[in-house]
Amino acid sequence: MLTIDRATYDGIVAHAKRDHPDEACGIVAGPQGTDRPERLVEMINAAGSPTFYEFDSTDLLRLYRDMDDRDEEPVVIYHSHTATEAYPSRTDIGLAMEPHAHYVLVSTRVEGNNAGPVEFRSYRIVDGEVTEEEVTVVDVLPPTQAKHATSQGDPDGR
Repeated sequence: MLTIDRATYDGIVAHAKRDHPDEACGIVAGPQGTDRPERLVEMINAAGSPTFYEFDSTDLLRLYRDMDDRDEEPVVIYHSHTATEAYPSRTDIGLAMEPHAHYVLVSTRVEGNNAGPVEFRSYRIVDGEVTEEEVTVVDVLPPTQAKHATSQGDPDGR
């Protein structure tokens, strides 16, 4: 299940609507190992296409270095579909290389960049297998839980 705060959800939807009729794309980073989507990073679709998205390789490298410096990872990888439903295409599935990420698709096919609802769906994509998951939008993400200290020696705390 993906739990996402309202501001991040609204930011992703606004980005998808703003870039319509081209596909929008971006990442929501969060602290490593927490599954918390905390920092929305809108990316430019280097393909500039209504049917395909591509992260600019220089921008993507810069983002991954920045996430590494902040001890973050991509929690959500999102893009929009402008003429089809919010379901991963064969190309999307082939490009999915982050097994722990939530892959969010936003379809702007009905309203375009006009006011109105969008289709917002999330998937896990691992080894080419697509599994849809529930999306819960909350006003604010709950506080993080303190990590339990493990005994010295065995990294598993045994």
